Amino acid sequence: MSASNPAQDTIIRRYGTAAIADAAALIRAGRPVAIPTETVYGLAADATNGDAVAQIYAAKGRPAFNPLIVHVADLDQAQGIAIFDETALRLAAYFWPGPLTLVLPRAPDCPIAAIATAGLPTVALRCPGHRAMQALIRASGRPLAAPSANASGAISPTRAAHVLASLNGRIAMVIDDGPTGHGLESTIVAPGADGVRLLRPGPVTADRIAGVTGAPLLSANAGIQSPGQMASHYAPAKPLTIDDDAPPPGAFVIGLGADACDFQLSARGDLVEAAARLFDALHAGDASDRPMIAVRPIARTGIGIAINDRLRRAATPPSPAA
Repeated sequence: MSASNPAQDTIIRRYGTAAIADAAALIRAGRPVAIPTETVYGLAADATNGDAVAQIYAAKGRPAFNPLIVHVADLDQAQGIAIFDETALRLAAYFWPGPLTLVLPRAPDCPIAAIATAGLPTVALRCPGHRAMQALIRASGRPLAAPSANASGAISPTRAAHVLASLNGRIAMVIDDGPTGHGLESTIVAPGADGVRLLRPGPVTADRIAGVTGAPLLSANAGIQSPGQMASHYAPAKPLTIDDDAPPPGAFVIGLGADACDFQLSARGDLVEAAARLFDALHAGDASDRPMIAVRPIARTGIGIAINDRLRRAATPPSPAA
């Protein structure tokens, strides 16, 4: 079953064999397709085709210096793209498929288009655990570059409707397989000779990674090394305040636990549930008739670190040069 908007020409297809086959045909033809992963909906294109990847940047309005994550079916495919040291292999064996991205040196014969890595000597790789993205990678026979399927800097999409609201008319197809599981983008780390650097917090927490590697994670170096490191990102159109103990009158209030609010992330204070609902909450606030959005304080422990990272970036105004 499919629906389309004739004026915009963006098609929504329910997940299934026929929908994946049609999406794979679009991928092989060099056109991007929106599809769910276990984190958020991604805008996927053939990562080996520079023209196809350029269409992702064009659809999103994404700065060309911000690299993309390349999604692979398995470790074998990944090892044809990047150089894995012992630590990287250990992390992949433990966390893949799943929401962990590894930033690794490009292999000498790396097939990934330079535009997908923003000209960096590294490539960001992830093996997704979602059936739809896995099926599309295998059906298309390509590694897929796939940032979140939204206009650059806007709230990340956790439902097909979010994709359509942001990119309607800019892309050919959205595969709808319901809401995403984690609702928060993948954790990104860069294994190296000096240890593992945390480039972006996410569903796989620093403690879990340290438990596998046997060493604490290091801080990121300066500069854009991976997706999701821009100071202003994931932003709603309305003004947003965070860590707000006393939300201003008239604000759309996002809360956690017992405090009064308009959108409850988790009545029982569960940070994992809160992460899965975070972008839904921001979308709801943006769609409301309130002039601004206020988020009550959220603990900076476990996945709460990732939640606060996304909120901080969402609340940071874009720079004039962006």
